Amino acid sequence: MVQMAKKAKENVLQIKLVRSLIGCKKDQIATANSLGLRKVGDVVSQPVNAATQGKVAKIVHLVEVTEA
Repeated sequence: MVQMAKKAKENVLQIKLVRSLIGCKKDQIATANSLGLRKVGDVVSQPVNAATQGKVAKIVHLVEVTEA
């Protein structure tokens, strides 16, 4: 059971919004909102998968990503 918890934790990204969404394209704002990022400084945990990686790639200039 402990191994399962460790494995699940390894497959998570911590995503922090470090730049404002003001002046961004509507699709970039929508992408940030879909990740749960609303204000500068917001931090969310998302699973490592193709969908999350695609969203991060779209707004990479606005976020800071670390593995949790």
